[in-house]
Amino acid sequence: MELIEKMLNGDKRACARLISSVENNSNEAEDIIKTIYPHTGKAHVIGITGPPGAGKSTLTDKLVKLLRKKDLRVGIIAVDPTSPYTGGAILGDRIRMNDLALDPGVFIRSMGTRGYLGGLAKATRNTVKILDAFGCDVVIIETVGVGQSEVDIVKAADTVVMVMVPGLGDDIQSIKAGVMEIGDIFAVNKSDILGAQRTATEINMMLDLSQNLERRPPVVMVTASQNQNIDKLLEEIEKHYIYMKENDILEKRRKLNIKRELVELVEEELRKYVIKETENKGEMESVTLSLYTKETDPFTIRDILLSKIK
Repeated sequence: MELIEKMLNGDKRACARLISSVENNSNEAEDIIKTIYPHTGKAHVIGITGPPGAGKSTLTDKLVKLLRKKDLRVGIIAVDPTSPYTGGAILGDRIRMNDLALDPGVFIRSMGTRGYLGGLAKATRNTVKILDAFGCDVVIIETVGVGQSEVDIVKAADTVVMVMVPGLGDDIQSIKAGVMEIGDIFAVNKSDILGAQRTATEINMMLDLSQNLERRPPVVMVTASQNQNIDKLLEEIEKHYIYMKENDILEKRRKLNIKRELVELVEEELRKYVIKETENKGEMESVTLSLYTKETDPFTIRDILLSKIK
């Protein structure tokens, strides 16, 4: 495809059009990923996650500006929640990073979740692949900020930065509920306000109690709005990447994420096949009724449906 050639040669507009094709799940989407796949795997993928209002966009903006001073090309994927009523998304993260949009070494893509759970959009991982092939040295994924269930970022990122702020009233709970395990680095943002040190202490206490950590995640106090300690945070991100490379953790993590993605792709096709086959023959209504009337059970029906594809 001509667009792919242009993208591989650094054409920003071609890159944007390819991402749109993948995001809209067009007929060419699979062919795009098949073609660019050999050009992927070089970028350091960083996830920026945390509760709403933690200052993720401001922090991302300051991190990217530091990365640009190192002459690194950066791709940003900013995920925003999609309205369940209108299907629209505000995509406000791009507004907060408006001055970066003029930088030729930065590519920003905002996308709505479109009902996809876990803090990412469905097209996020394929968008990472396109930005990787485009030549970005670093790809930053800023998640939607849904809170305690937002753990899908670990399936897409090499380094996960968990952003916390004081005064949310439920600091420890938001850390404990699955998020504790995915954070490679904890950043306490807005550290100039009252309660920041307490939040950092609580995170450190939780890390001390955790028995399953191969490497203890650092806790960095930052104030993104004032550009304070962002250099220290970037230093910890770079140290984590080096640590993973030197200890073969990066390879293991990426292989695990490839396996997860493959399983999800197979599951999606199986789901489509079963729904199509049963609906075409009118079986779905029949088996639903038999389950409703308790004539049979879900596991028996599952086995019957699966036997049709063996």
